[in-house]
Amino acid sequence: MQRFGEKLRTLRTRQGLSYRKLASQLGVDHSHIAGIEANKHNPSPELILKIAKFFGVTTDQLIDDELELE
Repeated sequence: MQRFGEKLRTLRTRQGLSYRKLASQLGVDHSHIAGIEANKHNPSPELILKIAKFFGVTTDQLIDDELELE
């Protein structure tokens, strides 16, 4: 799960979302999103699921470093 932050940043920027907009959609603080993208924070399992549903990807695509985003 070392690439989770990188994948989250890719998904967020593809959608043109700021930290604040994404955080608002997910119900977390924007600094938490920034921390996850910088690999300073690990997301909870619940947040991983919310992120996957929000972006229409699988949790496996997010957490498995070997899988790429489409």
